Amino acid sequence: MTLEDLEKKPAAADEINWVTATFMMLFHVGAVAALFFFTWPAFLVALFLHWATGSLGIGMGYHRLLTHRGYRTPKWVEYFLTTCAVLALEGGPIFWVATHRIHHQYSDKEGDPHSPIDGKWWAHMGWILMGKSMHHDTTTLARYVPDLAKDKFHVWITKYHYVPIIVLGVILLAIGGLPFLFWGIFLRTVVGLHSTWLVNSATHSWGTRRFETHDLSTNSWWVALLSWGEGWHNNHHAHPTSARHGLAWYEVDLNWYGIWTLQKLGLAKDIYRTKLPAKQKPGVMIPTDVVPAEPQNDLVSV
Repeated sequence: MTLEDLEKKPAAADEINWVTATFMMLFHVGAVAALFFFTWPAFLVALFLHWATGSLGIGMGYHRLLTHRGYRTPKWVEYFLTTCAVLALEGGPIFWVATHRIHHQYSDKEGDPHSPIDGKWWAHMGWILMGKSMHHDTTTLARYVPDLAKDKFHVWITKYHYVPIIVLGVILLAIGGLPFLFWGIFLRTVVGLHSTWLVNSATHSWGTRRFETHDLSTNSWWVALLSWGEGWHNNHHAHPTSARHGLAWYEVDLNWYGIWTLQKLGLAKDIYRTKLPAKQKPGVMIPTDVVPAEPQNDLVSV
């Protein structure tokens, strides 16, 4: 299977993505219904899957590994993290990575897929419901993800990214009935989606700025808590390849702790990590060329 097998055509700017919009509506209805099927086992299953899909999958996998190559893993680990990510219902790796690389190229400028300069609702959720942002044509994809386009697994799972969550849903229904299905699939997925979307909307609208970047990115502690560490977004935009986003000791970054654990297990190497200067005056922004990201093979404890 090759990238051409995805057979993607460009979407019009004002075209409603009816398939995406329909599934978003159904999943939100299912999330509300889950509240009427509460059990503690179902809640714990949802919590575990929220971590597996949001942290292992989206944060550590799609974002810091596949998009920015902030570290390297054996292929089987990369594929495992990717499989966790598709269970988050945020699309296959090729489309997700292409969209995020475009975001960094045009951050808060013309061409950014999800900037709040086009409206906070658009930045949060509107961009996936209309237009081409998550529906790029094959030519665009080939330009932004040449590395993933060469990998048959990533092309295959992008084409069939909906299969794993269907299989998971069947398994949860068989094991725990409707409570496991509604909490482990519908409510967990909706919470994960909004947690990711808040990085696009909230951390480009409100928060603090440590670095002088050429965009609206900010650091938000509450978005970081919801997204396993992705809310330290100004840090990230200043140093995109850094595998660690929470640079200060008090900036909780669970995705970084996961990468650090993989390194200790011998499953991650060539890790890029940016460090803050030894002394930084409060309230003073640091130019991005002061603290370059350099490869770190021997990580310090956090």
